[in-house]
Amino acid sequence: MGFMKKRDWTLSFFSGILLTLSFPKFDLEFLAWFAFVPLFYAADGKGALQGLILGLVMGFVSFLGTLYWIIVAVHTYGNIPLVPSALILLLLIGYLSLFPATFIFFHRLLQSRFGFQAIVLLPFLWVALEYLRSFFLTGFPWAMLGHTQYLNLPFIQMADVTGVYGLSFAVLWINVTIYLILRQGTKRAFPYREALVSAMIVVGLLVYGYIRMAKINHQISQQPSLKVGLAQGNIDQSIKWDESFQRQTLRIYENLSLKLGDEKPDLIIWPETATPFFFQDAREYQPWVLDIPKKTHAFLLFGTPTYKIEDRKVRHYNSAYLVSPDGDVVGKYDKIHLVPFGEYVPLTRLLFFVESLGEGIGNFRSGAEFFNFSLPQGKFGVVICFEIIFPDLCRQFTKRGANLLVTMTNDAWFGRTSAPYQHFSQAVFRAVENRVFIARAANTGISGLIDPKGKILKRGEIFKEEAIHGTLHLMKERTFYTEYGDVFAWICSAFSTFLVGYALFRDRLGQR
Repeated sequence: MGFMKKRDWTLSFFSGILLTLSFPKFDLEFLAWFAFVPLFYAADGKGALQGLILGLVMGFVSFLGTLYWIIVAVHTYGNIPLVPSALILLLLIGYLSLFPATFIFFHRLLQSRFGFQAIVLLPFLWVALEYLRSFFLTGFPWAMLGHTQYLNLPFIQMADVTGVYGLSFAVLWINVTIYLILRQGTKRAFPYREALVSAMIVVGLLVYGYIRMAKINHQISQQPSLKVGLAQGNIDQSIKWDESFQRQTLRIYENLSLKLGDEKPDLIIWPETATPFFFQDAREYQPWVLDIPKKTHAFLLFGTPTYKIEDRKVRHYNSAYLVSPDGDVVGKYDKIHLVPFGEYVPLTRLLFFVESLGEGIGNFRSGAEFFNFSLPQGKFGVVICFEIIFPDLCRQFTKRGANLLVTMTNDAWFGRTSAPYQHFSQAVFRAVENRVFIARAANTGISGLIDPKGKILKRGEIFKEEAIHGTLHLMKERTFYTEYGDVFAWICSAFSTFLVGYALFRDRLGQR
């Protein structure tokens, strides 16, 4: 067991910085391919507990650099005092840091049992932990390793089979190979096998990527087209819910819709909670909203808060309505996966004090149905805000027949941080995983259009009033990922569980 030195702390810190810079809005994605190498050097020769501490350092630095915007959302816009806001941020980062800490802990454990070459098992372990993070305690699959590559189109095409987890696996494998080359190439025999496997992975991913992109381009040209318009109202969060500003808000969206109407769209999309009132019983504003599709001769999709009275209690929902060109409401979807501390308070018995700390925390209920809206050209599913980061949730809509995905959000909560860019980048993977076009309408940005290859066709700016239009196509292909989900992550998880279990109980098993 080696001793912890200043060098080890520095290397772990440096890995955290490299990983942070790999994500938007820095977008230095090439750094992700060797971001873990300094951490591997720091952990070399250390015990499992020391490895855990080094992984904790790396995780804390990388998640702090990636998720610092939490304090902006909670404090600036959630009206929660600074100290409790900082505590929420630190608790979240501390929790997330446990995953890379556990990763290095088991890395050192496996090497102590199976020898140095056990390092090649790390990609399986990393994927297993990422997958666990995607659903444990409601899940938070933000800033997955594979997300760093959202601009690397040929590389990310494999997501239609493995999901983002396969991309995380490949990036981690290259990190391991680089470390082996640097370490063994000077001390022992060159790691030819690992280098060969890495070359095969990279070449295989690129060949698959280019073949799939060519095939998707051909399929797109044969599918029904749909003209869409995105209305980005740029309504400041500080006045969004001010009753005196409701009329002006609606006028902004009406003007943007009429501007989009000049392009003769089939569907106009407003952002999440675009109507800052209960549309269902807004006597003054409901006729106004219903008249806009008549003027534009287009379907109108918009977000709004809604409520139901159940068991003599009022249940609030974050919803989306679809209105036909005749002014009739033809569909409604209630958000299924809510934002912890944003739309509800988890563990209310333990965190009883949080709800009273700020006005920004809502008390919404989850919807119960994966509902697809229907148009003459086909069907589309809507995911609201936070839901776009959950791969399995998004695929449920396409598995149920959606030919297009729409995501609406209000990223005003994030201010001018990196969060809107990170949030937008994750929609790229939902497009590739399910081979569908994605239309994204955001209150303050980033609104945009993404094709089934993950190519960003149009992207607006943040904090700018915009009317974005384009032509999408309604795709019919069902990918392996759409049909079967996270099979790759399951395999990695099962394999990792077996390895860790065997490593922990090997000595005991040997005595029997």
